[in-house]
Amino acid sequence: MLNILVTGASKGIGKNIAEELKNMGNLYVTGRNEEALKSIGAKDYCIADLSKNPEVLGDFIQKNSINILINNAGEYIYGGIETMTYQQIENLHNTNLISPIYLISKAVPYMKEKRFGRIINIGSISGVMGEANASLYSSSKAGLLGLTKALALELAEFNITVNTINPGWVDTELGNDSIEQSEFSKEEIIECIPQRRFVQPKEISKLIRYLISEDAKGITGQGINICAGLSVGI
Repeated sequence: MLNILVTGASKGIGKNIAEELKNMGNLYVTGRNEEALKSIGAKDYCIADLSKNPEVLGDFIQKNSINILINNAGEYIYGGIETMTYQQIENLHNTNLISPIYLISKAVPYMKEKRFGRIINIGSISGVMGEANASLYSSSKAGLLGLTKALALELAEFNITVNTINPGWVDTELGNDSIEQSEFSKEEIIECIPQRRFVQPKEISKLIRYLISEDAKGITGQGINICAGLSVGI
């Protein structure tokens, strides 16, 4: 039985992932908005702020024997590095990188015991290419790629795969909010994307559905870009 946990499931990509995977096994979700989590209709949910209390979710993972972990929760800050406070640096990296590492550490013992597991991290094309004035975000997402490669090697013999999906601009609330923080308009951004469009959340969800399947058991340690050509078009 698949016991699936999606972090950051209250909205955007995370909510779309949760809806896509709901019929694949026992679905568990986490986020900060209780009403939004309830509306998904998962088997259970956990209210957690990963920038402050990931331990709550670590216990939840062990209690529910999670063997499919989708590390989706993330934060984005736009601005010059000299404007970043220590608190911003700490909170963003806690959410985007430190918490996924911690949650994986809590899920792996059960996966090893059962000799099966799927870990999927939601990175960003900014972690592959870098993004000016988003150095905190880029560095945290780049860290997920290094983590993915190392863990893929470490866990391969246990039939546990580890992959990162790197979205480009996605048509979500976070994507549109990040445009408002930047110095560019949506039209200017679209002009830089080879396919002249934003990625839809369902494209990411469908890819995750495949990576969870037995057909994808040979795919591990990969950073998969789903960015409408952005990573090769500049």
